[in-house]
Amino acid sequence: MSTANPATVEIHDGAEWQPVCAWADLVPGRGVAVLVGGDQIAVYRDRAGQLYAIDNHDPFSGAYVMSRGILGSRGDVPVVMSPMYKQAFDLRTGTCLDEQIPALRVWPVRASESACDSASPLSMPVAETSQPAAAGVRET
Repeated sequence: MSTANPATVEIHDGAEWQPVCAWADLVPGRGVAVLVGGDQIAVYRDRAGQLYAIDNHDPFSGAYVMSRGILGSRGDVPVVMSPMYKQAFDLRTGTCLDEQIPALRVWPVRASESACDSASPLSMPVAETSQPAAAGVRET
């Protein structure tokens, strides 16, 4: 039995939807880091197929590592655990469930049926940024 999966994952940058990776690039339960207009964003697909996108910056360590966090839940709350100091962040709101700090930015994310042309670069220009792309960050 074959099921069709969406072709592309897109993030809304405040102005328009930007393709960031192929649906198949997202392993359920794991994250990937993408760069959209100079912002590092952690994108996740949970085992049920739900997409989430939050800032990739860990506010406790200062490192851009949230995409390497472990997905799980606290009760009915989907969370990602920081890979550095293990704080849990609500994937829906960006709120840290362990300590009172400002929430991580949550980005609108969706799956699209449109195909990404892997032979040509994506149309989103990458803005100049003072923060270098971390190892494993996919620039779009």
